[in-house]
Amino acid sequence: MVSTTTLFALFLVYWAIISILDKKGILERYNISTYGPVLMIRTVRGQALLDILARPKRSWRTFANIGIVLMFVGMFAMFFIIILSDIAMLASIGENTLPEPGKFNEARNIFLIPGVNEFIPLTWGVIALLVTLVVHEFSHAILCRVEGIRVKSMGILLAIVPIGGFAEPDEEELFGVKKEPAEGLGADTTDGPIERRILGTEKEVVPKKIASREQRARILAAGVMSNFVVAAIAFFLFFGPVLGAIAPMSDTMIINVTSGSSADIAGLEDGMVITQIDDTSIQKANDIILYMNNIEAGTVVQVHASKDQNLLVYDVEVVNDTDDGIKGIYVNNIVADSPAETMGLESGMLITKIDDTPIGSSEDFVTFMNSTKFGQVISVETVRADMATEENISSEIFEVELASHPDGGSEKGFLGIYYGSNGIEIVPLGMSIGEFPANDYLAALKAIPSMLGGFTGWIIILGLPIFGFAGEGFPGFSGQLAQFYSPIGWGEPLGIGVFWIANTLLWVGWLNFYVGLFNCLPAVPLDGGHVFRDYLHALISRFISDETKAKEVSSAIAASFTMLILASFLFMIFGPYIVHGF
Repeated sequence: MVSTTTLFALFLVYWAIISILDKKGILERYNISTYGPVLMIRTVRGQALLDILARPKRSWRTFANIGIVLMFVGMFAMFFIIILSDIAMLASIGENTLPEPGKFNEARNIFLIPGVNEFIPLTWGVIALLVTLVVHEFSHAILCRVEGIRVKSMGILLAIVPIGGFAEPDEEELFGVKKEPAEGLGADTTDGPIERRILGTEKEVVPKKIASREQRARILAAGVMSNFVVAAIAFFLFFGPVLGAIAPMSDTMIINVTSGSSADIAGLEDGMVITQIDDTSIQKANDIILYMNNIEAGTVVQVHASKDQNLLVYDVEVVNDTDDGIKGIYVNNIVADSPAETMGLESGMLITKIDDTPIGSSEDFVTFMNSTKFGQVISVETVRADMATEENISSEIFEVELASHPDGGSEKGFLGIYYGSNGIEIVPLGMSIGEFPANDYLAALKAIPSMLGGFTGWIIILGLPIFGFAGEGFPGFSGQLAQFYSPIGWGEPLGIGVFWIANTLLWVGWLNFYVGLFNCLPAVPLDGGHVFRDYLHALISRFISDETKAKEVSSAIAASFTMLILASFLFMIFGPYIVHGF
């Protein structure tokens, strides 16, 4: 695999080459502009196609008018979220509870650049970004032709690989801003050298058309509306037929295979998902424990295990399950301010005994805790999970006073640990196994559309790849997560292709939704900023008869919103560093 250093060096060489070509004027001859390392390759081809696509003008105007309404809804929602975030951060600073800087504050995660932003995978991110930008810009171009606004050029953005598309409308016609004539040009034209070479110097000069406020709003809202429509289609397919073609295989995964053990000799590997032992289906880690309790040492069992969608059968000899093997439940995390945290329990521990009761499984733990009461003092015996296979390991005992249970409707005591997912059990096969709630996770994904009737559902959609359901993020069905699932129904003949389709739809939907919402913000130069300023100007003109004064006031208010939003983003990014240090 090519190293990051090599890729960076090649990128610098590429940047140096295009800089030299730009200075020599070679790129301009071929209608190419540069913005740092990004090439903006223009063409006037495709104008006839735009005119054909723009023919159902009434339909496009209706489409864009709906987009204006959705833009204002998105504008309010995004601005409301930003203000709430600012208030929450200020409150946490006042209470001295602001979290320390983390990956959410890193500069590389600010921009939606696949491969740079750690939340966005390179392959699916590039595909989604291309779709998002092309759809957005092409919609602007079509509505320009619908409203009779000239599209000077279209093209692609290139930075070694294509990173997007663009449409370049005539800004004077769209915004009514008169540009200063370039040297050597008459005052009656705004065509620069590039346009004159493309369109010809004999072009007849015609009066410039200036778009009305409604026309300009439709043109600007078209990009946002198209992003929302593409997002809706992608999410409909993802949460509907595609997730319906994916089923969990099992919740049980091999965490570690002991070197030289019978599992190792049979060929079992870390990361495999166990679906069956002999004729017994395996869903939970405890299913293996219960089954192995009835199997004598020396018996050979058939373990059905899957890796990379290949399900194979392994013959594994059962070893003696002596008292030397340590059983317990794995502590994934600790609830903040809970009795467990107060008394020093930590993630990575294995709880083996509470009072005099052995804890060999999650069922043992639940059974014991159901018998406890608020205020009861229990003795929790633990070992470090990473040392569970070592000889002569010493245990640590914690005396914990249980708190009242947070559900409020129970008298049982509350310890305050997270366990189960990635829990470790030592089984008489020479391996450690754990659990991932594959079935519950898939059910949670399928339930998201039913939550879109409220504000929570939309927040989940917006933060799904970053925060997921518990702060872990959901990048799609790839890596270890994909191991727990298999295609069914119409997706079964496609095999792993179902996961490719799912990942593509997830990222196309999410990026279109996010970019559409972001462009709704009332901040110039975003589309929403221009529309906000235009409609604000129309409102203020009703109270201020002086058109120049009304324009100045509306521009000042729009600029204030822009600065407020910019300051809010900077505060969200750098606030934790200011409080805790860089």
